[in-house]
Parts: sequence; structure tokens; C-alpha cells
Amino acid sequence: MVAAAAALLEKSARLSGKQWDGAAAALERAHALRVESFELIEEDAQAYLAFVEAVRSQQDVETAHARTVDVPLRMTQAAAEVAELAVQLASHGNPNLRADAVVAATLAAAAAESGLTLISVNLGDAAGDPRVGAARQMARKATGLALSLRPRDS
Repeated sequence: MVAAAAALLEKSARLSGKQWDGAAAALERAHALRVESFELIEEDAQAYLAFVEAVRSQQDVETAHARTVDVPLRMTQAAAEVAELAVQLASHGNPNLRADAVVAATLAAAAAESGLTLISVNLGDAAGDPRVGAARQMARKATGLALSLRPRDS
């Protein structure tokens, strides 16, 4: 979801150069976030598989378990950043592409909430872990940003 949201922002930024001086920087950041997010998809799958193998072999379980939290945390962070960038593009970018920025923020918020869910589940009884709090803060921020862009009657 984060990669799709970032791709929407790339499109919006690419076509917003006339409206906003910051469009080129937004395009560069959206591209970097899309690439990073694609990499995190594979990294997340590998982290889970490594954890399953570590549990089976009883070797490096703590390290493998930590990756099942750290990767979704990085996904949540990227999602929150995409939501922030979406607000900038919705406000300053090409008005014909404002809806793309709104959809990007909505997707990013959903991805951030999803990351929070994965982190919470993967930490289980460690609810006091600061990574849960950090993920919750990023997810709530992304959700608030997405909601701020939606039309009042929706």
C-alpha cells in the first residue's frame, strides 16, 4: 500500500511543477519512498520466514523476532512520511491531481495502521515496548492527515 501511495504522489509531483516550486523535491522523495517500500515488502516476507526458521531451529530467535517488529516499524514510518507528503501535494500541487494526493494519504494511513497491528501482534505481551508507542503515534498522525484532506461530506 505504501508503494502504491508513493507512486500516486510521484505522478502528482511530476505534473505539479507549474503550480509548486517544491514539486521536484516532492517527486524525488516520493520516488525514494516508493523504492524503499517495495524493498520493505520483500524484507518483511524474509523477516517472517527467518523467524519461523529460527523458532524451528531454536537459533537466533531473538534476532529474528526483532526483525518481525523492526521491518513493520520502518513500513509504518514510510507510510507516515507518505501521508505528510500527500498533504503538501494536495495543498500546493496540481489541483487536477488533488484527489490522487488524497487517495495516497488514505492508503498511507491504512498502511500505517496495518503496520501498527503487525507490530502489536508480533510483540504480543510486550505492550509497553516503545516501538508500539512510536508506531501508534505515526499511525495516528497518518490517519489524522488523511482525514484532514477528505471532503467534509464524505
